[in-house]
Amino acid sequence: MSLPCIQESLIAATQRLSESGSDSAKIDASVLLCHALQKPASYLFTWPERVLTEAEYQNFNVLLQRRIVGEPVAYIVGEREFWSLPLKVSPSTLIPRPDTERLVELALQKIAPAPGKGLDLGTGTGAIALALASECPHFEFIGVDIQTEAQVLATENAQQLGIKNARFLQGSWFEPVVNEGPFQIIVSNPPYIDNQDPHLAIGDVRFEPDSALVAADNGYADLKYIARHAREYLAIDGWLLMEHGFEQGKETRQILQDMGYQCVSTQQDYAGQDRVTLGQFKGRNSCM
Repeated sequence: MSLPCIQESLIAATQRLSESGSDSAKIDASVLLCHALQKPASYLFTWPERVLTEAEYQNFNVLLQRRIVGEPVAYIVGEREFWSLPLKVSPSTLIPRPDTERLVELALQKIAPAPGKGLDLGTGTGAIALALASECPHFEFIGVDIQTEAQVLATENAQQLGIKNARFLQGSWFEPVVNEGPFQIIVSNPPYIDNQDPHLAIGDVRFEPDSALVAADNGYADLKYIARHAREYLAIDGWLLMEHGFEQGKETRQILQDMGYQCVSTQQDYAGQDRVTLGQFKGRNSCM
């Protein structure tokens, strides 16, 4: 059997992925072929007639089959771009998503020009902390994750990107930072999906860790915990920003208001859905 060229490989792979139900078949095929060839995307368009070697062809088909059964492309290639930063990812962490860049945008609006400290809870790959650190060299950012694998991965990402003003600690929520505050800003993309949500059985989330997705109390347990205890670690006039599900804006606003946060609002993502709720800490007396 003669081996296919790059163009033929892309056409055949796109067809197979489309038949498997992928809604991004052409992009997936290109990313996987680039990974198999160890070449940039421009190479595919520059050399469409170049014939694959036997090893490249076999490798590409292994990658393709993994995607056909539903494994996320980010896990297959071990990388995902977030805020223009190439980040290593692994099955021990949530895959950074474009919607979370909205949380970064809103946080940047609240970070003052004076030096300060920020905290990212449930940091995973370190995406949020590293994005903020890359934009705010005058701030020190700490990312916390309960999973040791995530803490190691985030540290590797910081080193690979040469970002010096972010570090990562292992532990449950605020436990590793009891002696680190106060923080001018606390951000989090915590688990917020109810364990009965049918979307957990669909798409990429089937392969992602439940610990990064699912929360008790109909998805609100971690949002409530963070909001309650952030008051002990925020500086006066500091901000808390939390990402949540598109149907959770109203309840999350109520949670922050009941706990005494001021200037509470919910902001939408790029699709116009409620995605981030934020509030300002004015002092412990106002939050009890």
